Amino acid sequence: KGRLMAATSSNFIEKSSALATEAQVWISGNIVGILIAAAIGIAIALAMLAVRHLGCRLIARLGSDPHWPAIFAKALAKTKIFFIVATSANLVAEHANTPPALMGAIHVAFVIAASLQAAIWARELILGYVAHRTGDQEQSTLASAIGIIRLLVTVTLFAIAIILILDNLGVNVTGLIAGLGIGGIAIGLAAQGIFSDLFAALSIIFDKPFRRGETITFGNPPMTGTVERIGLKSTRIRAVNGEEVIMSNANLLNALVQNWTRLQRRRALITLQLVYRTPVEVLAKLPGELRAIVEREALARFDRAHVTAFNVSSIDLELVFFVEAADLPDFLETRQAVMLGILRRFAELDIEFAYPTQTSFTAGPDGRHIMPYPHVRMIGECDPE
Repeated sequence: KGRLMAATSSNFIEKSSALATEAQVWISGNIVGILIAAAIGIAIALAMLAVRHLGCRLIARLGSDPHWPAIFAKALAKTKIFFIVATSANLVAEHANTPPALMGAIHVAFVIAASLQAAIWARELILGYVAHRTGDQEQSTLASAIGIIRLLVTVTLFAIAIILILDNLGVNVTGLIAGLGIGGIAIGLAAQGIFSDLFAALSIIFDKPFRRGETITFGNPPMTGTVERIGLKSTRIRAVNGEEVIMSNANLLNALVQNWTRLQRRRALITLQLVYRTPVEVLAKLPGELRAIVEREALARFDRAHVTAFNVSSIDLELVFFVEAADLPDFLETRQAVMLGILRRFAELDIEFAYPTQTSFTAGPDGRHIMPYPHVRMIGECDPE
């Protein structure tokens, strides 16, 4: 083992000495070309540094808002010095008659720098897009999910960069890629339930079916509550009765979810049941009367009013209007005002509401209707005889 180490060290010293000698000969014989290439390389490096400085200035001007200009600015600001130097050297090395050994070293340095820099840029763009989609949820509800996303993105991108570097250096990476693929499949199968909830959390991040503080109805039977916390695996909802409901993200997204917070207006349907002795002329003008009652309310918007059915004990009239408010108390106040207005106007027009009634008729053996009771003399009534 000692002899092998000594031989390796001796071989390295010999190659380094040969490379130094070749570099000295190259410098002494191509001083003008080297100076021109160095000047061009410095100009390229200064241009790339200017682009990087532009990214820093855009960040200072745009702030931390996760919008696309700020995302690209952050990516530019993450440009590393070693990438700038390696890129400049690789671009001008061929024009200075660089020796093959030194040219190979510059190319290797450029491959390593470019692979790592590409991973850094891709990481900034992906995480910036995630922050753009999540908005203000990152610091409040999905911090754990965002942390795992950052870890997965970082590990994946730098693993790809390392594989690309090894491949360009002549290393056979087929076995490494196969091993990583098999390991990923095994981990995915073992943690299938966890990943299912994680992907559901990602769906909440990007699709935004609801946010913290919003009121939703979900499940079967339906349950209504306010979202208090959206975690990596489950969502906590405060039900209208006060209890806390904990539901997994996967099951929650598989259920029908109604988001009541994002209402722009609410629809009101009122069915009026009138007695059959209501005159036809009065029924004909009732839609206009109802329109006038609805339009007196600031938030109400009339939709329609029609006679809809001949019911068992009533003639049914249907009134539909919209309340231009998302809050439930505003809707209830407006609907109540409309209903009270209907009661007042119907009292003025002497229109009666129907209630369930039934009339019985008694017939004799011949089928003629008779009174259901015989004639009864009232108390105090005098006998005509």
